[in-house]
Amino acid sequence: MEAENRMRTGESSIGSLFSNLAREVSALVRKETELAKAEMGEKTSQAMSALASIAVAGAVLLCGFLVLLAAAVFGLNTVLPPETTPWLSALIVGGVVTLIGFIMLQAGRNRLKQENLMPTRTMASLRRDKALTQEHEEAVKEELR
Repeated sequence: MEAENRMRTGESSIGSLFSNLAREVSALVRKETELAKAEMGEKTSQAMSALASIAVAGAVLLCGFLVLLAAAVFGLNTVLPPETTPWLSALIVGGVVTLIGFIMLQAGRNRLKQENLMPTRTMASLRRDKALTQEHEEAVKEELR
């Protein structure tokens, strides 16, 4: 009789262990999903900011190109003597503006790199959860032996 009670107690504790494990895993998955959603929202806002930087850089590049065109047009009528290249000063200004726009474009592109968009905290948390689950699995197996 006593052995039978111990067996029932063991079965109920194993059953409760598995039900607790299922409940905890379910809660863990829900929390991980919420974390992933939050982190992806954060990464999306970073991507939008980088895209805005690229758009501004494109506008600056366009301005630089327009200055270069103006330099080509007005360069013929500058105050420089005709024997020199009269459009050179405007061309230099346009080149500087274009260079600034190119630097801004590169900065925006660097912010969009794949490493910056990875949900690193979620991935680290999932690795920790996997290790914890494996530890619990080993503990349950040990208890069953």
